[in-house]
Amino acid sequence: MKTAITGGIGSGKSYVCRLLKEQGVEIYDCDSAAKRLMRTSERLKEQLKALVGDNMYIDGRLNKPVLAQFLLASEKNQKAVNAIVHPAVADDFIASGMQWMECAILFESGFDRLVDRVVCVTAPHETRLRRIMQRDGITREKAEEWINCQMPQEETARRSDIVICNDGSPLMPQIATLFMNPPSLPRD
Repeated sequence: MKTAITGGIGSGKSYVCRLLKEQGVEIYDCDSAAKRLMRTSERLKEQLKALVGDNMYIDGRLNKPVLAQFLLASEKNQKAVNAIVHPAVADDFIASGMQWMECAILFESGFDRLVDRVVCVTAPHETRLRRIMQRDGITREKAEEWINCQMPQEETARRSDIVICNDGSPLMPQIATLFMNPPSLPRD
């Protein structure tokens, strides 16, 4: 059974994935895979250069400031980059043979179609803010901005099969249920 772990910034989804890895679960990290593929896939490099420009790569290395500037310029640009990167990541996940994935933008990317069940990690808003500010050394306002750029936590939880609440209560009993709960309905 293929399972996705998702959740908004500061929810603790990566922490939950670390706990699962300690239990021997192999997890495909979509964010790391996207970065790896943008660095190593010649096909992806050519497509991104055609979209963004030849300065997207300098001496074969990803020019992150150019990519960031392109992405921040418009939603249209973001969608165009995602249309190149997301299918490559989806194919890479399928080829990996892994049964678990960590994906922050699961529903936005359509990757929920690749799995049998979705687990959403949630946390109280103030907890998320504190974690983001502490982890990234940013202001409360910037942390709020980042949270507001993502799908609302309530919507992600509603669309998921299982919700793990990372509010400071013990996580292991909640994580243990992942090995007992089959999906209630097949995913589309």
